[in-house]
Amino acid sequence: MSTSHKVVVITGASQGIGAELVKAFRERDYRVVATARSIKPSDDTNVLTVAGDIGDPDTARRVITEGVARFGRIDTLVNNAGIFIAKPFTQYTAEDYAAITAVNLSGFFYITQLAIAEMEKNSSGHVVSITTTLANHAISGVPSVLASLTKGGLNSATKSLAIEYAKSGIRANAVSPGIIKSPMHAPETHAALGALHPMGHMGEMRDIVNAVLYLDAAPFVTGEILHVDGGQSAGH
Repeated sequence: MSTSHKVVVITGASQGIGAELVKAFRERDYRVVATARSIKPSDDTNVLTVAGDIGDPDTARRVITEGVARFGRIDTLVNNAGIFIAKPFTQYTAEDYAAITAVNLSGFFYITQLAIAEMEKNSSGHVVSITTTLANHAISGVPSVLASLTKGGLNSATKSLAIEYAKSGIRANAVSPGIIKSPMHAPETHAALGALHPMGHMGEMRDIVNAVLYLDAAPFVTGEILHVDGGQSAGH
């Protein structure tokens, strides 16, 4: 077990932005603990994968316990896992509500508690959560009440965490994306989705990765909700 390298935990790490985050942190020589429901083992000995439902507290315990056992510490947590179901509010089902709150809220709560407990041992650490600009700037034709309920809650929780743990050396920030080109969106939808942004195009996964890396390397930034949304949150 080595404690000379920084260690990052990334949720929702099997594809899309999560998988890109794993690559980016490894390029910076971080040890990575990557978790997702169906993530496969990695050939990289400096990447520990833990398969499981992030909304299950047992998954959170395994991720943090196994990560500390392998790498000795937790320096950064990226709460990337999230689901989005676009439906008119009255058409959401109890199953939709349970699924979204399990991943977006419970998935944040359980693992963040355990990660911060480890960070407190070293009087340093950083929690970054991926939210959505829809929580601040709703768009007609993009029904998003449950996304706003859950991810907007994470924006508020981020600020609360930042203040609660500021004197403990632990920072908390969030990245608030617009619509990003990822496996979530079929290519034939890109033109219409891009038009929803003042800049006229969708963001790239690298834009979100770069924002996370910036925040992780910015020791005087905490409580920040960094909008990476092509101007959506500024207006139309």
